[in-house]
Amino acid sequence: MVSYNTKDWFTFIFRFHKADTFRKLIPIMLAIGIYAGSVGYLEVEYWQLSDTNYIKNITIMHGMLGFVISLLLVFRTNTAYDRWWEGRKLWGALVNNSRNFAIKLDVMLKDENDKAFFRKMIPNYASVLHIHLHDSDTGKQLFDNLDLKIDHQKHKPNQVAKLIFEKMNELHLQGKISGDQLIVLNNEFMSFTDICGACERIKNTPIPYSYSAFIKKFVFFYVMTLPFGYAFSLGYYVVPVVVFIFYVLASLELIAEEIEDPFGDDENDLPTRKISENIKRHVEELI
Repeated sequence: MVSYNTKDWFTFIFRFHKADTFRKLIPIMLAIGIYAGSVGYLEVEYWQLSDTNYIKNITIMHGMLGFVISLLLVFRTNTAYDRWWEGRKLWGALVNNSRNFAIKLDVMLKDENDKAFFRKMIPNYASVLHIHLHDSDTGKQLFDNLDLKIDHQKHKPNQVAKLIFEKMNELHLQGKISGDQLIVLNNEFMSFTDICGACERIKNTPIPYSYSAFIKKFVFFYVMTLPFGYAFSLGYYVVPVVVFIFYVLASLELIAEEIEDPFGDDENDLPTRKISENIKRHVEELI
């Protein structure tokens, strides 16, 4: 995740990093600039259309559709951010529940070997969950007509959770923890699987295809029609204007695409590896 000073305006304006949308859009922005210049040349210089030509009124359509496209993009980015923030809350809950689990176990258990087991396995769950969520196959489990390798392997976070519960049950049978203590521990233990399932829901349920495809088509055709109307009033200045409008609209869509899956390897995705390392350090301090 990018570390930055939220109050440093000039850094934001003049600094470009590898996740910046400007870098990704440069090729298509150049193509759109050439397209806009060509349309402006044909209308103003080659065909010499007058200001009274009906094609100039196409700007009325842009005014009406501009409001619609802005609403769609706002909903798109808000939906993507909600997924990102939900992922962050889930991993925050994993941190807190791991700490609570470790605190209770440290008080209840007296045998050092038992403590060593949980000192290792609680952080292991977070580490394995991090690896599981970064597996590309995890994000495709609900796709139709795909024979995924992951379907033929055991669910790794579930295997770690099973080992933890087997140890808890063994300690109960040995009389090292009582039935009441087992119930107290159960809430934190159950939360591990709940968090895993919620993260998988975010990972393998993308924005519906039809909605995402429609926004991209809408932005493309909206921008492609801009030079026809504005070439009369802007002349060749229509080139930077159209390119800038495309940059703004397409950047919003790219940002939404990047953050809607917070468990990937993009620059602004959640630092789950770092969080899992923090869990390991905190658990080792407590047990």
